[in-house]
Amino acid sequence: MEFEKVEIEGLILCKPKLINDSRGFFLESYRKDLLESIIEQKINFCQLNISESKYGTIRGMHFQVSPSSQTKLVSVSKGEILDVALDIRTSSSTYGKFYSVKLNDKNNFQLYIPKGFAHGFSVLSKEARVNYQVDNFYDKKNEFGINPLDNNLGIDWKISKEKYHISSKDLTHPDLKNIKIFKF
Repeated sequence: MEFEKVEIEGLILCKPKLINDSRGFFLESYRKDLLESIIEQKINFCQLNISESKYGTIRGMHFQVSPSSQTKLVSVSKGEILDVALDIRTSSSTYGKFYSVKLNDKNNFQLYIPKGFAHGFSVLSKEARVNYQVDNFYDKKNEFGINPLDNNLGIDWKISKEKYHISSKDLTHPDLKNIKIFKF
């Protein structure tokens, strides 16, 4: 497995080694010991979430705050998404900046997203099944979001606007500039 630290500190693109033969392929999708050596801390994923969505769906930008903050490891088992992590750590030099990457069932890449980031994705294929391991349980009272169409963020979701499928809940989230300061 190869780990690539990207331009926003804390985010790591995980690239598993694919072993192909006449039967298909094999890969290690997760190695706790290797990931922990890269992030230099222990990680204990306790919940696996799976969503399936159709083309044009935008989910996000979601996050949970302390004591329910979550680290995520995001992958795709079917289709393709544009995965987006937005730095909402107010003490960070990259606060308000985002990183995006295509995750799909061909490259099998995963994005490691630590606490202090909002997360979202758009579906670029006919359907996509997204898996995210998290290190804290879902907690409705500590769940928040940022409007995925916040113009100040400038996220290009790689979908034409007339094809967007976004929940009314996500569209009612405030823009980043109107978010209170949270602890992660």
